[in-house]
This record gives sequence, structure tokens and C-alpha cells, in this order.
Amino acid sequence: MAISACGTQPPAPPAAAPASAAPALQASRSAHRIMAGDSLIAMTVRRGGPLARMGHDHVVATRQVEGFVDVEQGRTELRFRLDQLTVDEAALRKEAGLETQPSADAIDGTRQNMFSKVLQAEAYPWVLVRAAFEPETKDKLRAQITLHGVTREYQVPLQLREDGAVLQASGAFTVKQTDFGITPFAVFGGALSVKDELELRFAISARR
Repeated sequence: MAISACGTQPPAPPAAAPASAAPALQASRSAHRIMAGDSLIAMTVRRGGPLARMGHDHVVATRQVEGFVDVEQGRTELRFRLDQLTVDEAALRKEAGLETQPSADAIDGTRQNMFSKVLQAEAYPWVLVRAAFEPETKDKLRAQITLHGVTREYQVPLQLREDGAVLQASGAFTVKQTDFGITPFAVFGGALSVKDELELRFAISARR
């Protein structure tokens, strides 16, 4: 701790919000609200390395999505917690084209490695997405994703449908873990590893 000299000191800058704090969302009154439980974000994680046959591909997902979609302003913001992700739900594995189902012990091991060693979910519990789209075409998002304390921008194909008070947004794209300073999990000197690429798909439901 530094000891200051005598005299008047300038006011200290406001403290930054800790990484564990929920990121703020700023919606207008006209926005559709995303309700937790109504939406899905799923990530398919593929195995790699010479011993890949000894491992499993995995599907990690959440339905606990919060946020809004503002069609008039052409933007959306959403957030979700990493510690609320599920691992290898049987129905989601089937939708991803994965024919096998890991054992409960294997799923528990995957969860522990993912949350503590890879994602460091205790230090960086939130994922934040802020995105803009063209209100006229509604076919592409310019999405800024903040994960693990790092923000990256992606161009994301978008399908947007409105049915009265309900709005449905869906799409799929790929990101790399290393984009966010995350080292993909590996054992046996990399002979069995997780591929860098994550296959993401989303189906967001929002209501006025």
C-alpha cells in the first residue's frame, strides 16, 4: 500500500464492478423481454487428439437466459451464468446428432473440469451478449460476446420471427475458446483433448 504525501488528493475513480457481478441490461419500454426457461443456448464441444476415441463429445446448455430483444432499435442484450449450464442432457445430445450417452460419473467429471479448470466459473460467472441487427432485413447479428473477462465480436446469421406479442430468434455459429483466452482442456500431453471450436446454437423466445 502506498503512503500518500500531505495535501489534497484528487477523488478516487469509481471502483470497477467485480467480474462476479451481474452485467447490467438496459432495455427500452418497447422491447420484448426474454424470460428464463423459455429459451435455449446450446454448445456442442468436440473431442480431439490421437486418443479421441477414448473420450466423448459433449453438449453444454442453459435455459436460464435473461435479457431483451428490441426490434425498433435493432438490438438485443442477454446474459446467463456459467454455473447454471447443464451437461449432456439426453434430448439435447440427440438433437446434436450424438448417439451415445456418457455415464453419470463421466458427466460429473466433465462438469468439474469445465467449471473449475477451463471456464473458471467462480471468477467469471457471467456471459454477456450485446448485439445489433438491421431492423429491415433481420438476417444477421453483429454480436459482442463477453466471456472469461474478454469481449469478441462475431457476425451471426439470424432468423427472427414475430407472432403477435411473441418473438422468436434463432441461429447457429462457431467460436473458439482461445478467442477468449481459454485453454482447451487436454490430458496425456494433448493426446486426448477438447477441440478449440465450440458449435453454438440458440433459440430465444421473448414476449412483450
